[in-house]
Order: sequence, then C-alpha cells, then structure tokens
Amino acid sequence: MLDLAFIRSNPEAVKEAALLKNNSIDVDALLAIDQQVVALQHEVEEARAKQNQLSKGIQQAAKEKNAELRNNLIAEGKKLAEFIKAKEPELNQLTEERYNLLLMVPNIPDPSTPVGKDEDDNVPFKYWGEAPKFDFQALDHYDLMLKHNLVDIERAVKVAGSRSYVLRGDAARLELALINFAMDKMSRKGFTPLIVPSMARDFAFVGNGQFPKGRDQVYEIKDQDLFLVGTAEVSITGMYKDEILKGEELPLKFVGYSPCFRQEAGTYGKDTRGVFRIHQFNKVEQYIICKANHEESVFWFEQLLQNAEELIQELELPYRVVNVCTGDMGDGKVGMYDIECWVPSEKRYRETHSCSYLHDWQARRANLRYRDEEGKVKFVHTLNNTAIASPRILIPLLETHQQEDGSIRIPEALRPFMGGQEYIGR
Repeated sequence: MLDLAFIRSNPEAVKEAALLKNNSIDVDALLAIDQQVVALQHEVEEARAKQNQLSKGIQQAAKEKNAELRNNLIAEGKKLAEFIKAKEPELNQLTEERYNLLLMVPNIPDPSTPVGKDEDDNVPFKYWGEAPKFDFQALDHYDLMLKHNLVDIERAVKVAGSRSYVLRGDAARLELALINFAMDKMSRKGFTPLIVPSMARDFAFVGNGQFPKGRDQVYEIKDQDLFLVGTAEVSITGMYKDEILKGEELPLKFVGYSPCFRQEAGTYGKDTRGVFRIHQFNKVEQYIICKANHEESVFWFEQLLQNAEELIQELELPYRVVNVCTGDMGDGKVGMYDIECWVPSEKRYRETHSCSYLHDWQARRANLRYRDEEGKVKFVHTLNNTAIASPRILIPLLETHQQEDGSIRIPEALRPFMGGQEYIGR
C-alpha cells in the first residue's frame, strides 16, 4: 500500500507505475472517492464539533434555568445527531471502497528496473558456473528419479490429485538435507531460524500483498478464516501486524521454514512432467525488517541475493541472475532479482529463487512500524528472498550431478546432512 498523501501529490507517477506493472487500477477513480471521503469527513467532524458546543450550551442554559433556550439547543442537537447518523453509513462505505482500491495500487519501481511486459523482458546480468557437458546419454530429473526409485507420482495422484508427488528414499533424505543445510548456513550468518504456521488468517495475506489479487492461487480452509501459505513470508509479516518495534532492534533477520501450498491456477498443461510445478513444496525463506531508509533496503537486497548465491554455489549449480522487469515483478516490489539455475535436459535456465525489496508497501498494509531515535513512529521496510525451495531445486541438482554410471553425486556441502553419503545409486 502506498501512502495516500503520496498518491494525492503524485498521481501521474502512480499511473505510470500501474502502466509499467500491467495493473489496471483507476487512479482517478480512487482520487475521486478520496475527495468524497474527505468532504464527508469534514461535514461529520463539523457536525460533531457543533454537538460539543451545543452540549456546553445546554449545560449553561440549565444553570441559568433558561428552559426555552435549553429545549431549542436540545432540538438542534437531535437534528445534528440525525445528520451524523445518516452520513456515517455513506462515509463508512466510501472509506471501505477507498481502502479496497488502495490495496490494488502498485509500488513505484526503482529507476534501475528494466521496463517490460513479462519474463521475456527480464535482463540477465550475472552468470556463474559452466553448464555441464555430458559424454553419455544424460537423463532428465524425472527419469533419474524413476531409475533410483526416488519418486512416486502415480500413488501421490491417487491420494491428492494432479501435481502431487511422493519423495522416496534418498530423495526424501536429500530434501531434508537441503532444508537443514540452508537453515544452518543462514543461522550462522546471524538470521534467526523460524518454523512458522502453514496456515494464516486473511489479514496476513492482505498484509503481505497476496490478497486481494492472488486469492485464486491460495487454498482456503472453509469457514475458518484460514488459508494455506505459499511462503513463510506471509506468516512472518502477519506475526508483526499492528506492532511498533524499537528502532534499536532493527534490522530483524529471519530464516523461516514452512510447508507451502499453491493452486497453480492458469497453468493447465504447463510443466506437467516431474516435480517442477506442484501444489505442495517445502521452502526456506530469508526475511528482513529494517528501518525506512532506501540505502539500507538496497544494502539488504544485495545481501539477500549474495546469501542465496552462496548456497547455490556450494551446491555446485550453474546459474544466472536476472533483473526482473516491471511487468513481471509484482505490484509490491520496488526491485526484484530472480536466480535461475541451469537445467541440462531443457538446455535453459529456470527460476529457483526470487529476491525482492518493497520499501514500506507491506508495512503499511500490516500496520508494522518502529520508533526511531527521535521518537518518531515510521513504517518499516521489508525484504525477502528464497534460501531453498524443494523439490524444484532437486531438478537442476539431480541432472547436473548425474554420473556416467547412472549414479548421482551428492555435493560436498550436503554430505554432512546425509550422514557422509557421497552418491545416490552407487
């Protein structure tokens, strides 16, 4: 959510941001409703001020035993009460309409963000590692998993429907190793580990920016005001709703784990082979709450990216980093990088990590603030990035580290979390 005062003062900048982000919000309609709200608020506040004056006049008339004046003032007070009673429902309705429109207003992208319509316009700016060259017939991740009895999709679909999977044997151990590897490395960097609820109330999704726009991607638990999260970010944002933090406590650095769920609406027939696009997955998320300072946000943005790169490098996976364009970055983002790992079977890079900074866009929605050194209360800035998301990361990992004898080499960084095991299938 943007500051309403900013929108009033900079309507053209907000319109431009909406255009760049493929957002259909009608800024003029929002401002028209805002004017109605302000006018009605002024009328109601004036009426209440007059009520207060009349109350004092009634008390004075009673002291002076001026019954006629007292009765006239009481009658006038009743008219004001009726006026306020008549206006308040309209004011409440317009205020709610304004709030709902405010939730749809996008953040202003940083000037360094590439302008574009979709992922095809994202700009790669860094490459690491070399794509593996196999002198044998390499398999894709699904054939590798079938070869080593690492997955059972047929029985998973019987249990839970399409885009479901069961990890078996060393694949299950490997996923747990990846999660522990990421949590361990991030905790040693000073991030506080969290295991957060995979269910959250509506307000947490609104605060994080998933609602109202992304409801079609979220599983709802009927009649309980509970929904399944697609990232620990939702729960962490919700944890601090309506709080005023101490400035000296910031930044707060978290690494949160949760099972995650996503409807994958609009992806029928897309990425149906294997475990790339599924309804349930496990993710470790980096999350930062810092002071309202652009330079500090940018510092942590780059730091979160570096953390993720270090994790991937230790997994020995070639990757690239792309600067995500305006049309692909989402409403709340000021800036966004994606990390894409090389998938040998597809001969292309696929997204495995998303790194974002949002200034106070989430904080305003969640009413999350801090008190600075001068005692002034301000909205915080928030940032997030993936640490590890599985089973998606298994795809480049299994394919990249397959061996000529059909086995899969386990990267050295994961072996302490796999009991020292060096290979799968050998």
